[in-house]
Amino acid sequence: MYNLGIRREDKNRWEVRVPLVPDDIRDLIESFGINVVVQPSGTRIYNEREYRCAGAEINEDLSDCRVVMGVKEIPPSFFLPDRTYVFFSHVIKGQEYNMPMLRRMMELGCTLIDYEKIVDEKGRRLVFFGRQAGQAGMIDSLWALGKRLEWEGYETPFSKILCAKEYKDLEEAGKSISAVGGLLKENPLPENLRPMIFGFAGYGNVSIGAQEVFDLLPFEEIKPGDVASVVKKENLPGDRLYKVVFHEEDMVEPVEPGAIFNLDEYYRHPEKYRSIFERYTPHLTVLLNGIYWEERYPRLLTKEQLKKWDEEGVHVRLRVIGDVSCDVEGSIECTLKPTDPGNPVYVYNPEDGTIKDGWEGRGVVVLAVDFLPSELPRDSSDFFSGIIKKFVPALVSADYDADFGSLNLPAELKNAVIIHRGRFTPAYEYIRQYVEK
Repeated sequence: MYNLGIRREDKNRWEVRVPLVPDDIRDLIESFGINVVVQPSGTRIYNEREYRCAGAEINEDLSDCRVVMGVKEIPPSFFLPDRTYVFFSHVIKGQEYNMPMLRRMMELGCTLIDYEKIVDEKGRRLVFFGRQAGQAGMIDSLWALGKRLEWEGYETPFSKILCAKEYKDLEEAGKSISAVGGLLKENPLPENLRPMIFGFAGYGNVSIGAQEVFDLLPFEEIKPGDVASVVKKENLPGDRLYKVVFHEEDMVEPVEPGAIFNLDEYYRHPEKYRSIFERYTPHLTVLLNGIYWEERYPRLLTKEQLKKWDEEGVHVRLRVIGDVSCDVEGSIECTLKPTDPGNPVYVYNPEDGTIKDGWEGRGVVVLAVDFLPSELPRDSSDFFSGIIKKFVPALVSADYDADFGSLNLPAELKNAVIIHRGRFTPAYEYIRQYVEK
């Protein structure tokens, strides 16, 4: 049996990322004697020759692999009995569209390890693409802003920015965006576009990645409480942008009069809080949303609020929402559908609640690509592989025939085992209701 198999990605034509890059596979082979077989692929960001040179075998058949790694969901027809599969399964919220996949794995007695649940002792994710999602989301949001302003009749340096997928890598994108920063000094923004404020909802990996890209431009950082006053200032310079980062205490307030915001209480009892984000939204030019959201939390922006502003004639400066979180009708309620890199944006019309693909028309432009890291596939794969490779020796040496209590995996990996030999592990027994439904 091979220790490890790497399957090709086939969820869509845009997905060309890999869980392990050739250089890291070479290290695993040389340092640990791990046998690796890689499925052939004509679209993968790293080609077959690179994997072969690293010491891996190229083979369509992964049936001799006890452990198989991928990136995105795997079709039910792919699974074999008693194997271990490691990928982003998107089942922990009971996602209905992935229940047939999970049911099939259970029928075959498979073990599922989900990258998303590989966390440290404080529950912080250790394996993720969030930073790259933020980077690609920011690049695409700047591109969308350029397109929108161009349609409105403004000539700005933003029109020179491309979509993330059109750059070779993040380095090339960074040089392009830095050049736009220089052009802003030569061609200041028109008076009626000043100040151009970029808001970042959240401060985690998505926000960090987005800010890394944004910070290549000339900017001044302001506090959430200063947003409204900055908009009222006159004679602001046109060669700089403004950045504001929102934390939970900026986005919600206690419902009870006189109560003080408490972060732990907010996470435990979000029903005791209401959104106050409407204080900022009309003043922002671009909103980059990177927060984690569930139904029990208040929304940042509702359809009702957008409609109200529209009916009352409120001057809303918001041009683009880069919804990296991409929860359909979630924290950004006007995110009505996910998009893909080939058709990344649509305009939401607050008057009738309809959307129109592209950046033209009445309303706000919404960017809602739900797999943004695939637009920076080489950078994303390199970063991800560098993290996951340290878990691979333990992953391939574990005895998966043992019962779950005796399964010899490090705590970080063991906590991420959703099903073991076809049965839910104790932490994920709650998912059974969704499978049975």
